[in-house]
Amino acid sequence: MFVPIFDENPKRHIKYAVVTYGLIALNILVFLVTVTLPKEAFETATIEYGMIPIVVRGLVAAPLAWLPTWANLETYAFLHIDWLHLLSNMLFLWIFGDNIEDAMGHVRYIVFYLACAALAALIYLAFNPMGNGPLIGASGAVAGVMGAYIVLFPHARVIVIARIWIPIPLPLPAFWMLGVWVLLQVFYLLIGSAEPIAWWAHLGGVMAGAILATILKRRDVPLWGGSLPR
Repeated sequence: MFVPIFDENPKRHIKYAVVTYGLIALNILVFLVTVTLPKEAFETATIEYGMIPIVVRGLVAAPLAWLPTWANLETYAFLHIDWLHLLSNMLFLWIFGDNIEDAMGHVRYIVFYLACAALAALIYLAFNPMGNGPLIGASGAVAGVMGAYIVLFPHARVIVIARIWIPIPLPLPAFWMLGVWVLLQVFYLLIGSAEPIAWWAHLGGVMAGAILATILKRRDVPLWGGSLPR
């Protein structure tokens, strides 16, 4: 398994990836608020703000009458079950999000991120239409960022830590590192992994991100173009 620690892909259009940093800060803030809640209150929050397929489909009344059902297609992406869940998502967003924000611009990147969150949830719903448990976490949206990175910067070098016998830093092309991640999602889905992980949300996010990147990227950012020019 590879854990990315940074990429060698300089930004061209923006100085600071303010949206990416803002999303990370918001996710951390929401987690710090929810992690202090009693267990029962946290579970209530995940039910009220998580994405529950049977609720979104209208088969069961929404827990909060004042919150539109469609809003849960976004709010779920800002809740995390524990520190590992949060930090793993934020690590990938920190490493890959700035370049996607650079390639799209701040406003289109916000649209992109929120669209990936919603589409990942909808694809998860399509394959789990009777699901009665809440889907939470930024994984679908972050998977969208990774999907965009694959089609925009496949040859950018990503420095990863290979967890074999001893941690070893390795430089890998993005399409190798992220491609392995995608294949692992497919593998775990096919074998029916017992892990409580929304594999379809991950794959849905990747597909949504790859497609939306071709639409929302700047005109001077080529597809399959590797690193942005220095």
